[in-house]
Order: sequence, then structure tokens, then C-alpha cells
Amino acid sequence: MADGTGIATAEQAADDARVLAFGRLLGAANRLEYILGRAIEEECGISHLMFEVLLILGRAGGAGLPMRRIAQEQVLTTGGATRLVDRMETAGLVAREAAADDRRMQLVRLTPLGERTAVRAARVHVANIERYFLDPLPAEDRDRFAEDLRILSHSARDMLPRLR
Repeated sequence: MADGTGIATAEQAADDARVLAFGRLLGAANRLEYILGRAIEEECGISHLMFEVLLILGRAGGAGLPMRRIAQEQVLTTGGATRLVDRMETAGLVAREAAADDRRMQLVRLTPLGERTAVRAARVHVANIERYFLDPLPAEDRDRFAEDLRILSHSARDMLPRLR
């Protein structure tokens, strides 16, 4: 029995253009994350998730960010973010210090090693983005594709519940 989707059988579900398109998006994202993340790990010694946190902290500037914001940006639990930041602190990439206006709040900021690692990893990442993400696309479609991805990302972000 089909509803408004026009899908009444498993075969129709599997062959639906919308389902296929979304599956291709997920497949491409997963494969690219693996390829690009592995390159960062091999060349810079950090995980892709650590690199993402370095970028978040780089955007925040020298003042740093509270753990809750890092968790929200990465869609992690605060416990997951704390464990990740613990590993990054042990590696010398970040430091924690109490916020000046609220000593109970810990701010996370880049160390000089974290700054250098972010730059080195970004250089590797950009070269691989060009090679594996942009080069396969027609040059005239790249800007529109990037804008469409921005729209999808912001739309999905806005639908997520806010972490407390």
C-alpha cells in the first residue's frame, strides 16, 4: 500500500531516487572522511575529530571555548568531549584554564603545538579536499555544490536539539 511517497514494495524503496541520492551522499561522505581522515592521521598524528576540534578552537581565538560549546559543535556528549579534550591535552595540543569571570567553567584553548598542528593538518587536508572532493566535480558546479552543502548542513544543525 503506497502512501504519498509512491513506495509500496521493498524494491520500490530500494530504487527510489530520493533514497538513492541520500545513500550516495552518505556513502561519499563516509568514504571521503575515511580517506581524508586517514591522511591527517598518517601525516600529522591526530584523528580527524581532533583536527575538527583544533579548527573549532582556531575559530574561537585565543580566549578558548567552554567544553559545552565544543560538544555542541561536534554533536558529542559533554563526557565524550571531555575524554577527547583529555587526550588532546595529554598530547600537548590544548590547555584548559578556569574562566576569569566564572572559575567553575573551564575554557579550552590551543597551545602553540596545537596551533602548529592545526596549520600542518589543514595544509594536508586542503590538498586532499582539492584532489578527492573538488577535482572529480565539473569546475562550473563546485561553488553551487558547496553552497548547497552549506544550506543542508545549517538546516540539519537547526533541527538538532540543543545540548544543555
